[in-house]
Amino acid sequence: MRMKKSKRLEIAETPGDISEVRGAGHLPGGRWYEASSVGAGLVFAIEPGDLEENNWLTFDMLLDGEHLAVFCLNIKEEGQEDGFSLRFGLLNRCSARIRMPLEIMNQGKWRLGREGAWLKPSCSGERIDPAAADSAALTVIRKSSGPVRFCITDVLATAGEPRKLDSPVLPAGKLLDAMGQSTIHSWTNKTHDTAELDERLSVQLAAAAETMRPDRFTSFGGWREKQGSGSGFFSTYHDGSRWWLLDPDGYYFWSAGINCVRSSVGLNCEGLRDALAWIPATTGEYSDAWTGREKGRNLNYLAANFIRVFGRDWHRRWADITLARLKGIGFNTVANWSEWKVAAESAFPYVRPLSLSFRRTPCVYRDFPDVFAEEFREDAVECARCLEESAEDRAMIGYFMMNEPNWGFASECPAAGMLYTSRENRSREELVRFLRGQYADEASLARAWKMEVSFQKLRAGLWRERLTGEAVADLEAFSEVMVERFFGVLADACRRADPNHLNLGVRYFTVPPRWAVKGMKCFDVFSMNCYREVVPAGELSRLAAMLGMPVMIGEWHFGALDAGLPASGIGRVRTQADRGRAYRRYLEHAAAHPDCVGAHWFTLYDQSALGRGDGENYQIGFFDICNRPYQELCAAAGRSHAVMYDVAAGNSEPYDDAPRYLEKLFI
Repeated sequence: MRMKKSKRLEIAETPGDISEVRGAGHLPGGRWYEASSVGAGLVFAIEPGDLEENNWLTFDMLLDGEHLAVFCLNIKEEGQEDGFSLRFGLLNRCSARIRMPLEIMNQGKWRLGREGAWLKPSCSGERIDPAAADSAALTVIRKSSGPVRFCITDVLATAGEPRKLDSPVLPAGKLLDAMGQSTIHSWTNKTHDTAELDERLSVQLAAAAETMRPDRFTSFGGWREKQGSGSGFFSTYHDGSRWWLLDPDGYYFWSAGINCVRSSVGLNCEGLRDALAWIPATTGEYSDAWTGREKGRNLNYLAANFIRVFGRDWHRRWADITLARLKGIGFNTVANWSEWKVAAESAFPYVRPLSLSFRRTPCVYRDFPDVFAEEFREDAVECARCLEESAEDRAMIGYFMMNEPNWGFASECPAAGMLYTSRENRSREELVRFLRGQYADEASLARAWKMEVSFQKLRAGLWRERLTGEAVADLEAFSEVMVERFFGVLADACRRADPNHLNLGVRYFTVPPRWAVKGMKCFDVFSMNCYREVVPAGELSRLAAMLGMPVMIGEWHFGALDAGLPASGIGRVRTQADRGRAYRRYLEHAAAHPDCVGAHWFTLYDQSALGRGDGENYQIGFFDICNRPYQELCAAAGRSHAVMYDVAAGNSEPYDDAPRYLEKLFI
């Protein structure tokens, strides 16, 4: 059988401020371009049918410079306004191979796996049929202050799966030094050798035993000056003017937390081993520097640095140093994705995440399970069972049921999405039952939806037609039912496993749409991740009023490009001192809001310069990979934590000396 020949997409236009330039050491067959502004890029000649019978798009890229650039590959059908988009970032000075399966244009997945220097490829926009695609463009959508200089090979549509890139081009040589620091950046306070590392960690350990919480804090970090009725566990309380948490002894508590308090800064080094100056053995003294199921894939330079200094006792020393530093700064919560058992041993207040794994229940759309399937209740009980081991721990504040549902990032509701991506399931049967309760017959439904439709078509088979606004309204109403059942069943299972602690919600990535809110009334606290300059006061008030509960910020941060990392993160300012000012303004405005009971910074450590598992490589920590604290940030946070209870009580005004906020640089 003759293999189908690959289709090459020719560059037809170069819109925006972009020009072809000469470049040395470029990829074989590649061309160099320099884009000076966001929106600049390459448009490819494509006709309907060009992608038919092919299964992949693939090309190689090489990004020059020191800072992250984010690209968007946008493909449209005729008549579409937005089309399908694949957003991704690239490592600097390391070639990447883009391998996009065309089936993802059906929007059944939100994200592809990171591969080497190809970082966090994520889907958005509209659903399209590859055979109908009639335009394609690759544009720069985020950049730092300088121009983006990159090399790109031919873009090919292929029937067979392209080979992964195992040996990338590295024009600058090794990208990380032996301590996990970037080799292509220069910055103040870089750790120069292991002797400096040894001295720092030894001094930190010596100081740990003498570090205490601020005087105004209780042993749990509550407000010593204000006490209500304690229940023995953390609880919520409205004093008539605002929401609070109460610690187990009844003291008023506002949760100043930090995520990822763990002894691991993960680096996914698959396909990048040639970029590392030192690779420890997977066995022996440095075996703990490798994490995950696949030894040799996830490398932890933070652990390696502690092993260098403390040997076999490294983890205990890490815990002693870390909890002491958090107390000294004034944090009172070890937040999500942390080594919660380390916090529990020291009675340091903490939260836990559930690890949702619906082993028996299929998903109907992205990560939304078939909540009407008989197996769903059994899976919910199994997911909640992990809470039993901490059910009696007074130091535990509560648990998050999940984080940023993938279906929440879609431009459509789950009920609409499942029609296109899941042929048949119990939820589609329930959708038909739901609609039969509103429409006397199929003719009534078709008139209401202003399109051809049948109950059988709603029950089974993959949809192709575009939905009318009337159809979307009904599907959003049923999505409300789906979300209510999803979280209601799971919340009931959690309360049976752990009746003592707070259900802290699902850390929604923004303010959820109205069809999702009703299903969240089973929480004790609504949690959202909010990467803005300050908390959106009006939105928090509306959420608290709709749900009748307080709000907690699950994630926020600010980074800068002056500390040896390629990207600043979702919030960006100019310097480390400005990070401190941004911290104070955000946290104190959150504390001042009468419906907010906590804000948890993301994360304790900077991410790896070569990217964590999905590729994020942000300067967002209170500490770097060598455990060096960012002193300006630590000092500013300490000042905010010292006054946060006065601010929350209305006795002091929140800090409002805003730094200059810059264009965000994240994937």
